[in-house]
Amino acid sequence: MKFDVLTLFPEMFEPLKHSIIERASKQNLIDINLINIRDFSKDKHKKVDDTPYGGGAGMVVRADVVYDAYQSVKEDNSKVIYLSPQGKKLNQAKVQELSKEKHLILLCGHYEGIDQRVLDEIVDEEISIGDYVLTGGELPAMVLIDSVSRYVEGVLAEDSTKEESFSQGYLEYSQYTRPEEFNGKRVPEVLTSGNHQKIEQWRRKSSLINTFLKRPELLDNEKIEEAKKIISEENESEILNK
Repeated sequence: MKFDVLTLFPEMFEPLKHSIIERASKQNLIDINLINIRDFSKDKHKKVDDTPYGGGAGMVVRADVVYDAYQSVKEDNSKVIYLSPQGKKLNQAKVQELSKEKHLILLCGHYEGIDQRVLDEIVDEEISIGDYVLTGGELPAMVLIDSVSRYVEGVLAEDSTKEESFSQGYLEYSQYTRPEEFNGKRVPEVLTSGNHQKIEQWRRKSSLINTFLKRPELLDNEKIEEAKKIISEENESEILNK
């Protein structure tokens, strides 16, 4: 998958040069290109913004420089996403949908935003990462690249994405590793039993309980009642007081 990021601050994307994303890039599973919108300014001082018509605070990024930056990377299969607090909220279903695209162009706004005319001209979809305002679209773009890249074939083992939070509609089950005992607390005995059927049953229950306690809005009434029953049967009522 190819990501072209239109931004005024390409230096902000340093975190994508590490860990899983770095490895995927080196294996040519994903291709991340940073396009500096400022390079397309025709102003001798490389100015890219101007005062808003109608007055108001702040500056607005000009339509022409954004359009020229877009034209430099667009392809027949390009999908343009504008990272904006006005967009639809990013969720796991959207992440998986976007992972099937071949080419994403991510437009990062800044200052008081971007001239609406170029947004109407080139943007296919607006996406938000939450109901709050950031100084620009760079951080949301990194969040989108990271989350989408995980679902690009070959980046992670298939089982890794199948079991993680939200992939099945629930939060992930609790995880444990060595040492077997820590501060007086032991790893659940079933996880050291070697009985894979019982381990799967335990993980399903753990996933359901985690979702019930932390994100109950993800569950329907039937699953909520099932979670309550599991907690009651296993004498884990103290969890409810956390």
